[in-house]
Amino acid sequence: MKTLLAATLLLLAGPLPAAAQAAPDPADWDGVLREARGQTVYWNAWGGSSQVNEHIEWAAREVHERFGVTVEHVKLADTADAVSRVIAEKAAGQDQDGAVDLVWINGENFAAMKEQDLLFGPWAEALPNWRYVDVEGKPAVTADFTVPTEGLEAPWGMAQVVFYYDTARVEDPPRTFGGILDWAKANPGRFTYPQPPDFLGSTFLKQALIGLAPDPSVLSGPVGEANYEKVTAPLWAFMEELTPVLWRSGRAYPQSGPRQVQLMADGEIDMAISFNPNEASAAIANSELPETVRTFVLDGGTIGNASFLAIPYNASAKAGAMVVANFLMSPEAQARKQDPTRWGNGTVLALDKLSPEDRARFDALELGVATLSPEELGATLPEPHPSWMVRLEEDWVARFGVAE
Repeated sequence: MKTLLAATLLLLAGPLPAAAQAAPDPADWDGVLREARGQTVYWNAWGGSSQVNEHIEWAAREVHERFGVTVEHVKLADTADAVSRVIAEKAAGQDQDGAVDLVWINGENFAAMKEQDLLFGPWAEALPNWRYVDVEGKPAVTADFTVPTEGLEAPWGMAQVVFYYDTARVEDPPRTFGGILDWAKANPGRFTYPQPPDFLGSTFLKQALIGLAPDPSVLSGPVGEANYEKVTAPLWAFMEELTPVLWRSGRAYPQSGPRQVQLMADGEIDMAISFNPNEASAAIANSELPETVRTFVLDGGTIGNASFLAIPYNASAKAGAMVVANFLMSPEAQARKQDPTRWGNGTVLALDKLSPEDRARFDALELGVATLSPEELGATLPEPHPSWMVRLEEDWVARFGVAE
């Protein structure tokens, strides 16, 4: 699907009509608020988590009450579905009144849309709440998988790869990929990861590649500039040994991160990957995981990135979309999202930029028994260039792909 998407984008390259570029100016925020009132924002966002869906429902209620903007959550299984919709509209000459107003996006989808001028902007860095964003301490908020955002998307969450495990069955979890392989061989069927191209499953491949590649620095550039076979040979050798000792002997995979939580709760697996350092604590707080579950990271650091919101070039409700994105970057919304009893997703804000009242929202949070401190989380590693994710997914499907 993503290979076809990339090819289609190349065919659609070209300048946009001036009418399609006309939009409210985020520097005139009062004007944006006036135009946004009464608009309906169709927000295309992943719908595979009850915690995520509840947060979006809460935000929708708040922006409707405060700003008169209606939010409709278009629940996606794959962000590429929303991108394909924008592509189809451009191909049909629909440069205004598009069906997608706001999209939760990053990685290869953002890179492709940016390359082919399918995004409105720049706008994000002119939002009122941008002044609170931790640009200095969290460089991922302005570089999406190494691609500069240049104000075309607004960050609304931080993520870092962690692993969680049940201490009732695992005493000392492995902290290298060699250790993961040894542990899996000694405990067959007790580990798995979501099936690529699920984002979390693809992240497992990227994390393994970073941990096993002879020179991980080559991953910061496009895949075509490296010797792909040489760089990935250790990864595929590792996967060949790991797959037969996975859950269900690698003949089936969980379809998402929440499905992994269910498998651990049911006692089918003992260890899993997450892109949310607070996920285990949030699941414990919501009685989805036993209180014996804890979190760990790998030696040498793990991948970290930001989640973003973007507005397609032909969105019908650009002003409303900016109002929604600005609210989601507010200290109130960010603190609520970081609460592990709700979602537990990390903030994009710099706490030292906040007022004492807003800082207190974060200081009051109890992050939970399974959440690591910033010191324990350790180094955050940059995402590879988005082209690596596309190629790894294609190769994994060709080598190990299954349909459950």
